[in-house]
Amino acid sequence: MMAKSLVGPIPILFRPYTTNSLITPLHFSFSARHVTFSAAPMSTPAAAATATTTIHPSFEILGGAHHRLLPALPRLSRPYRPFPLLAANRHLETIFAAFFRSVPDVRLRRECLRTHDGGSVALDWVAGDDRRLPPDSPVLILLPGLTGGSEDAYVRHMLIRARSNGWRVVVFNSRGCGDSPVTTPQFYSASFLGDMREVVSHVTARYPNANLYGVGWSLGANILVRYLGQESHNCPLSGAVSLCNPFNLVVADEDFRKGFNIIYDKALSKALCKIFKKHALLFEDMGGEYNIPMAANAKSVREFDDGLTRVSFGFKSVDEYYSNSSSSDSIKHVKTPLLCIQAANDPIAPNRGIPREDIKENPNCLLVVTPKGGHLGWVAGDEAPLGAPWTDPLVMDFIQHLERDAITAPETNCNPGSKEALYHLEV
Repeated sequence: MMAKSLVGPIPILFRPYTTNSLITPLHFSFSARHVTFSAAPMSTPAAAATATTTIHPSFEILGGAHHRLLPALPRLSRPYRPFPLLAANRHLETIFAAFFRSVPDVRLRRECLRTHDGGSVALDWVAGDDRRLPPDSPVLILLPGLTGGSEDAYVRHMLIRARSNGWRVVVFNSRGCGDSPVTTPQFYSASFLGDMREVVSHVTARYPNANLYGVGWSLGANILVRYLGQESHNCPLSGAVSLCNPFNLVVADEDFRKGFNIIYDKALSKALCKIFKKHALLFEDMGGEYNIPMAANAKSVREFDDGLTRVSFGFKSVDEYYSNSSSSDSIKHVKTPLLCIQAANDPIAPNRGIPREDIKENPNCLLVVTPKGGHLGWVAGDEAPLGAPWTDPLVMDFIQHLERDAITAPETNCNPGSKEALYHLEV
C-alpha cells in the first residue's frame, strides 16, 4: 500500500531546456500517487493548446522532452488496464496478439523501388489515396519488425488509423519481406541504413510540400532510431515513434537465447530461412567468410546472422555486428521529436536495454514504459482483445500534435538539409 503525502502536492517552478526559442516556465507538482505537468501560457497558437497532464502511476515516463510533449498525450492520465488473463503472462500476450489479433482489410498499391546498389524494396501505399488526398497531406512511413511486412496485423491497424485521420501512409517492406523482391545477394540488416535513406528521399521528392513521419516496430524501430541519430540535424522527418525497440542488440541477443525465448528464436530463424531459400540461387558460389549452408538451415537468428548477415555488411563477428547496430548508441544524436514506447515485460526487447540516461538528457525524446504488453502485444484498451494495440491512439495523438505544430509554426520547423535539398534527389 502506498503511503499518503503528508503535506499534499508540492509545487515547483523551474525553467527547462528547450530546443526552440521559447523558454517556458513549467509548473511541476507531485504527490505519492500522481505527477502533474502543466506549462504556463505561451504566446504561440500551438502553445495555447497546452493543458495540464496528470500522469497515472502505472506508467514509467521520462525524457528530456517531457515538458513539450506530455501535454499532447492525455491518455497517459488514465491507468493502463491490460485485458484480463492475457496479461498474466508476457508470452501468452505476445503469442495471442501474433495469432489472433484481427487483420483489417485494406486495398494496397505496390511500388517497387530499385536502390542504387541494384537491390529492391517494396513500398505499399493505400490504393486511391493519390486521388483522394491533397498533395500536402502528412505522410507516415511504417517500418515493420524482423521478417514483417504490410500484411501484419499491428501494421494494418496503424495504417487504418492514420488513414482515417487524413494521413497518407506507406509501408516500407525491406528486402525479401512482405514478398518484396530480392534482386542482389544482400538482405537488409539492423546496421544498414542505405535503403531507409533512399525510401525517405523518394517519398520526399514525390510529396515535397508534405511533412514526413516514421513509425517503427521492433527491428524496424531500431533501424528508424539509428537513422534519426545518423541524420541528426539534417533529418527530413518531422517526428518519429519507436515501439518495442530492442535498443541494445547485445543484451537482446543474450535474453533471446534463454528459456521460453528460444521458441521465438526458432520461429524467426525459420522465417528468415524461408525468405532466404526463395532467393537461394542469388547466393550460389558465394566465397569468403560466407557460410551459406549455415544460413539456409539456421536454427537461430544468431546462426543466420553469422552465416550471412554479418559477412554481407563487413563485420568480423556476430557480436561486433550486434554491438555496432544497436540504436541505444544513437539516442544522444537524435534531433527529431521521438516518442519511444516500451513494455516493461517485453521478452524480446529487454527492459534493461533501454538507454534511459540518454533519453533523459535528450530534449527531443520521450519514453513511455507500460507495465505489461509483451512484444508487439499491448492487448489493452477499448479495442482489446482482438482490435488495435493500446499504443495506436497514443501514437496518433503524438504525431497529430507534431503536425499541428508544424502547420501553425512552420518557421520553427525549417530544416535546410531536409525537404528543399532532398527534392532534387533522384532515385
